[in-house]
Amino acid sequence: MTFQFPTRSAFASDYERGVLLVATAMLAWSCSGIYARLLTTDIWTTIAWRSLFGGLFLLIPSFFLEGGFSRRQWASVFHPAGLAMLACQTISQACFIGALYTTTVANVTMIYATAPFIAAFLSWILLKEGVAKRTLIAGAICLVGVAVIVASSIGGGTGIGDLLALGMTVSFALIIVIPRIDPSIPILPSSVVSGLVTFVIFVPFASASSVDVNNWLLLAAFGATNFALAFVLFLFGSRKMPAADAALISSMEIVLTPFWVWLFFSEVPPVATFIGGAIIFATIVWHTAIDLRHSRRRRAPV
Repeated sequence: MTFQFPTRSAFASDYERGVLLVATAMLAWSCSGIYARLLTTDIWTTIAWRSLFGGLFLLIPSFFLEGGFSRRQWASVFHPAGLAMLACQTISQACFIGALYTTTVANVTMIYATAPFIAAFLSWILLKEGVAKRTLIAGAICLVGVAVIVASSIGGGTGIGDLLALGMTVSFALIIVIPRIDPSIPILPSSVVSGLVTFVIFVPFASASSVDVNNWLLLAAFGATNFALAFVLFLFGSRKMPAADAALISSMEIVLTPFWVWLFFSEVPPVATFIGGAIIFATIVWHTAIDLRHSRRRRAPV
């Protein structure tokens, strides 16, 4: 008589793979502050070369996972909706690096955490999509948290950085909404092109001749992991699990990103960031917990 381990369902294994992929993506995203603080290059150089490396590294999954660039994909990228997507991606990348350089990592992370609620509000306005009342309430509360953070920065030297973080958040929210307006936009090819476009726009202001070997390695790693790898892992991991579960795991970035910078660089954010961040984080946890409960009810066997 032979002993056999009990087999798990395909759903369980798929779900666990999804958890691993999304958690790894979250960890890669949470390292953005570390890269920004280790780099000694100026803003323009970092924007240009991080975007180029990210776009080039995304070419690999684009060819292997989506078969490269077909004529239809090229046409979709440069369709009006695709051009709007490219513009938002370019603005988001530039504002992201600019914010990391001009305000605390905690401020950037907390403001960026409101992107899903801004996207829900934009979908409600632009697409007339139904939005749960709790989502609108959560979004309004999160904006109060953002207001607390930004208001404390006025006159304190980080106001521009907080505004750049807000610009990044709004443009990223549009990146979420635009494919719902035109589902034909290819996500990976569009991201590749946006990386190359961002490079072309900002490289004239960059000073590549002053970049040493250490900075080249950091810029390549920044683009490869934080731009390309995290995006691909989340894209495919989130397909294997309910959206609420993916949102809960990725929300840990809000805690880990400023934690790494505090741990390695002793960067302590202002008191207002703790207050505004606590408002935002508590609201996200509350909203996600409700989504999880609803999701599990729908998956429960009848």
